[in-house]
Amino acid sequence: MPAGVLVTRPEPGGTETAARVASLGWTPVLAPSLVLTPRRFALPRCQAVLVTSRAGARALPSPIPGLPLLAVGAGSAEVARAAGWAPVWAAEGNAESLAALAALRLDPAGPPLLLAVGQGYALDLADALRGSGFRVIRRLAYAATPAGSLPAAALAALTLGGLSKILFHSPRSAACAINLFRTAGHATSLARLEAIVISPRVAAIAAEALAPLTWRGIVIAESPGENALLALLGRADRQGRPTVSGEP
Repeated sequence: MPAGVLVTRPEPGGTETAARVASLGWTPVLAPSLVLTPRRFALPRCQAVLVTSRAGARALPSPIPGLPLLAVGAGSAEVARAAGWAPVWAAEGNAESLAALAALRLDPAGPPLLLAVGQGYALDLADALRGSGFRVIRRLAYAATPAGSLPAAALAALTLGGLSKILFHSPRSAACAINLFRTAGHATSLARLEAIVISPRVAAIAAEALAPLTWRGIVIAESPGENALLALLGRADRQGRPTVSGEP
């Protein structure tokens, strides 16, 4: 079976994911479906900053010493710590767990929370936090716009049959990627792949966007994070496929 894996995550995260895919012995093929553009903003007075993605964490202003940051998961927490934020607390990878972490760690009667998000994202999280009594300030940390097209290498790999799997990290990137492949006339080729998705919501969107065609299979990560996503991918060499590193 071909050892190629389509990586639809936008940059700069796409290259990071591709490196991890390669380390597992697969051949990553980048196919970013979104373009992320950071937006500058100043931090208002707040009791904590909340981020819902690595992109949001990357787009933050310089940290304020002692100002807590709550991250949606381990990956975004790692990015925030690397940028100098402390203390940093990580939720379990989704909006519900981030809202629960805020309720546990923060004071609804205190200053507002700063929610740094992408344009159009995390409206449900803001509502949940307000429902728990918090005041919430939303700041757009980045804009996410659909890519105009997919890389020629990704389209060629589909045409030549060198791919077996595709990774989807978010609902929007999944929908945009599938639409781009459809527009390029590759829906049937896409249906021959196994979709590896980060959550049940992404699975539902991937199935709907490809309909009436169906995927060769859809598998869902046990938890909404990249470690669980790549655990489903597994090592290529353990499945009888050659590794790019030449390891046995």
